[in-house]
Amino acid sequence: MKTKHLNVLLLFSDQHRADVLGCENHSDVSTPNLDQLAKEGIRFERAYCQDGVCVPSRCSFISGLYPRTLGCLDNGDRSPMMDKVVSMQKMFQSNNYLTAAFGKRHLFQACDEGWDIKKSHLIEEHDEENYMKWVKEKGYGREFARDWAAEWGGSHPEGPEGAGEFQVSSMCARPTLLPEDMTAEAYTRKETVELLEKCSKSDRPFFIFSSFLRPHQPYTPLRKYYDLFDRSHWGKGRIMGEGMAKPPAFDQPPEDLPPLLRERMEKTNIPWNHRPAHEDQQIFRDAIAAYYAGVMEIDTCIGQIMEALERLGLKENTIVIYTSDHGEFAGGHGIMEKIASGHNVYEDTLRIPMMISCPAILRHGIVSKDLVELVDLYPTLMDLCSCGSPSGMQKLQGRSLSAHLKGGSPVGRKFAVSENWSQAAVITDRYKLGIWLEPAKKGAADYRSWGNMLFDRKMDPWELKNCHSDENLSEIKDELGMMYEEWKRISEY
Repeated sequence: MKTKHLNVLLLFSDQHRADVLGCENHSDVSTPNLDQLAKEGIRFERAYCQDGVCVPSRCSFISGLYPRTLGCLDNGDRSPMMDKVVSMQKMFQSNNYLTAAFGKRHLFQACDEGWDIKKSHLIEEHDEENYMKWVKEKGYGREFARDWAAEWGGSHPEGPEGAGEFQVSSMCARPTLLPEDMTAEAYTRKETVELLEKCSKSDRPFFIFSSFLRPHQPYTPLRKYYDLFDRSHWGKGRIMGEGMAKPPAFDQPPEDLPPLLRERMEKTNIPWNHRPAHEDQQIFRDAIAAYYAGVMEIDTCIGQIMEALERLGLKENTIVIYTSDHGEFAGGHGIMEKIASGHNVYEDTLRIPMMISCPAILRHGIVSKDLVELVDLYPTLMDLCSCGSPSGMQKLQGRSLSAHLKGGSPVGRKFAVSENWSQAAVITDRYKLGIWLEPAKKGAADYRSWGNMLFDRKMDPWELKNCHSDENLSEIKDELGMMYEEWKRISEY
């Protein structure tokens, strides 16, 4: 029985850079199911996360508050404010929604309250079931553990193509040892579809958070996707029938990078060492192909979820969102992963995919160039579902995109901000200012002496040339600096 209320299905991934999509004309990756979702709704070309690492970004969007407000700027941060928030799912719960979370949450304190059902990818406190328990019960605990060891460059008897043990760098990549129906992505997809089947027989609306681990490392994808890529040499890309395309900005000289990224490129000890991979670019090609393969596995899982939604008669009345917590370098600037500290400026890690669909109420076939932020999702969903706002001191800091989604009214945001403990990025239509910050933690590295960063993204879309010393752009620097000071005033309670 189809509910009269709007349902919400939030499809989420970890570390998906925005341009690794078929609908972004990627040279190597095809994502037919995400492309279809984009056609059926609105795709935002300029969506940004609030912090380029997992926990602050996730706690920010689920609370509707900026990381600075939460006191959570790094993965290890916990704060009294995080105990006071009313999470998005808590608001849905108070409006009689069934709330469920499957897969990776990586939320803490009150940000993780309000789930009627929760089954994580690893161990989350108070979860009765999670993927790790499930896969062990199925008899694949050893294979699962070896996949996770790959992130740290561990030795594997089942090395690539039977080559024996290997330990080349922290970005080592190989096909998973798990069967296709035993991966964390398969588990999240399975649990989501099973709950949708139950929800189709109820009048109660639902909010389901389906959160995939991929394409985040470890780089251990399914072989069926990994082997699609010709990793033997650089070429024009898989879509053109050639070897993988070298990522833009791959050959940027290390001396042009911020200190921490330069250090990572020159390291030889794990984790996050890149020097061996620059000396033997086969390592890079293998890792990048594994990252791309993770995106394609997610796309397949999302296609299966969307098929179930339509088959069960729920598609018309369900708001479906796909987005991610942050991006990944994936070879950009000669870097892999996100290097979770010491920078927070590059488009590679800050721009995220975001597409929203609901046939009953929203426009479709639209590509929006308006600046939006991940923190906008909370007020947007509260508006679309008529759920109100949190009471008390918690004033949502994002902007509702409801009018833009329904009728095309401009979002009206002049600039976006992403900030972690070391650097803040102020982003406008054309320019981006990276401001090094006073370390928020005792003993943390201080990069202010290196100098701030300014990019003209119209002239330099891959952010190769730091223009901060250009005197002709002094007014631009001052303007963006004032934007940041304005933003700080509204983001601090």
